[in-house]
Amino acid sequence: MTPFARIGGVAHHVAVDGTGPVCVLLAGLGLSWFDWDPVVPLLAPHRTVVRFDRPGHGLSAPAAAPPTATGEADRIAAVLDALGVPGTEPVTVVGHSIAGFHAEAFARLHPGRTAALVLVDSSVEERPRPTRTTAVSRILGAALSAAGVPAALGPAVRRAAVRHDPAPTALIRRVYGTSRVLRGALLENAHYGAVAAGLLALRATHPLPPGLHPVTVLAAPDGSARWERRQRALARRLGARYEAAVPSGHLVMLDRPDAVVRAVLRTGQEAA
Repeated sequence: MTPFARIGGVAHHVAVDGTGPVCVLLAGLGLSWFDWDPVVPLLAPHRTVVRFDRPGHGLSAPAAAPPTATGEADRIAAVLDALGVPGTEPVTVVGHSIAGFHAEAFARLHPGRTAALVLVDSSVEERPRPTRTTAVSRILGAALSAAGVPAALGPAVRRAAVRHDPAPTALIRRVYGTSRVLRGALLENAHYGAVAAGLLALRATHPLPPGLHPVTVLAAPDGSARWERRQRALARRLGARYEAAVPSGHLVMLDRPDAVVRAVLRTGQEAA
């Protein structure tokens, strides 16, 4: 099922596959629902897999407001509400890269709706700078769009950034050849620090209830000792299990979908 749900006045593209307990997959900055495609056939026999594009990403409409940690957590809850998932039915939330911020914020703000949390090579910011440059991102997006950059270079930039990209060429053109996605990525990137700072504030006011739901940090060190130390530190901070997807680049869902599924199912079994 691939419907659209209107949330906060914005049309959100949503894809639902499989059966069983609900698992929400959240893609990173500039990525789309189909970046989880290698994971879905492995996970769908065991879980109802929900994917959605944040505003300005994938096939969703442009954002009506800049992102915040609280806003993204509430967006996940709103998507579940739109799909008719009861608030009494806890879900597993999986966040990749910057969406790790969103997934953790959801677990903190909606603990009763969270069965388990899996952070896939999540962004980590120990001392975030909450700068907001919405105007700059919009001006830059408008200038690049007027110059025809998205149509001319968008798909090529995507192909260069995602090695061994399995997505069909027509789909890449449909998504990454648009000014909407360029502007959405610029807006989200401009507020990266603010979202990280918002999550840091939530950690102080909304602790994860001990023992309520298990957490797994699935990292892709890829030879970087510093990144591995930061991911391990994140796991300790959250009282989480640490796992390494080796070999894998940052896009673990494409490089090692089996590792993602194993982490989801193992963490879900602990929750049960």
